[in-house]
Amino acid sequence: MKQPDKKLVLENGSEFYGFGFGANRTTVCEIVFNTGVVGYQEILSDLSYTDQMVVMTYPLIGNYGITDEDFETRTLHIGALIVREYCDTPSNFRYTKTIAEVMEEHNVPGISGVDTRMLTRIIRDEGCQRAAIVDADMPKEEALALIASTPESHDVVRRVSCRKRWYSRTPNHRFDVVAIDCGIKYNTIRALNRRGCNVVIVPFDTPLEEIMAFNPHGVFISNGPGSPYDVPEVASLIEKLHGELPMFGINLGHLLIALSYGAKVTKQKFGNYAGCVPVRNLTTNHIETASMGFGYTIDPESLAGTPLEVSHVNVLNGSIVGVECRRDKVFSVQYHPEGAPGPQDSAYLFDKFVKLMEE
Repeated sequence: MKQPDKKLVLENGSEFYGFGFGANRTTVCEIVFNTGVVGYQEILSDLSYTDQMVVMTYPLIGNYGITDEDFETRTLHIGALIVREYCDTPSNFRYTKTIAEVMEEHNVPGISGVDTRMLTRIIRDEGCQRAAIVDADMPKEEALALIASTPESHDVVRRVSCRKRWYSRTPNHRFDVVAIDCGIKYNTIRALNRRGCNVVIVPFDTPLEEIMAFNPHGVFISNGPGSPYDVPEVASLIEKLHGELPMFGINLGHLLIALSYGAKVTKQKFGNYAGCVPVRNLTTNHIETASMGFGYTIDPESLAGTPLEVSHVNVLNGSIVGVECRRDKVFSVQYHPEGAPGPQDSAYLFDKFVKLMEE
């Protein structure tokens, strides 16, 4: 019988033995879970998961392989992937590589054979914590010392944002949109292109003067990793744009818009990392199904005195997942209306952005 060659050690001292796949290296990251049944390739390539170990709660991962055109970004920055059962023999006429091959190319380690149910319950009950993937024979005390001595990353947006501007154009376009790249996903850009928008994607620290030089009709603030407090320059930029142009933000962009209006953001116990979460639209009172992936939330008390109104709430825990400033034509949500694969209930938000630009 094959013996485990890797183990996962949590900050609380829990150990999980398993089998390594992908890159063969030691790593220390924050550990979170995702409840998506499909979409593991999009999760791997979602820059919001930079430097995070992702536990997939669905038991079988890898069965449809990796397809070149389904990546959400050019490179993988996820910290690690943790699965119950890894499939190295995909059955899918579109697949070009296995997960292990892609993870090895991008230096991303993985571990399989882990009790992901127990692991998810620990994260849910005790909250997100840091963890290490190490060789199976490393003493627990040594692994815990490694976790304690590894500093947390605060430069993740700088690492994943584009270095220079680039364009995504569409025929017969009607609008020009500047997208602030904090870790943008390709499907977000495609969603804007489909609605007649030419998009210029710029680095997160682009000055206001350069953005206005493009003569945009609107500004989009993308998703991204880490704490919104690590990129105060983006919140400052958004503040300068208040009332100048329509703005739409998602995920990290949502939190940065809140900061720009003086609200506060707090870290959640275990975040919202789920493929399907019920969200209530407070304008229509309809329930939408949303795809989420972020560990922070707006402090509701801090909204008092700001022009922001709550537009959407998470039905499961009551947290704020959407705000709007009608005066300035600014709105944002803390989930992915472009989710691919995923629910399309919230795709209308892109139409709302286009309508604001029309007006």
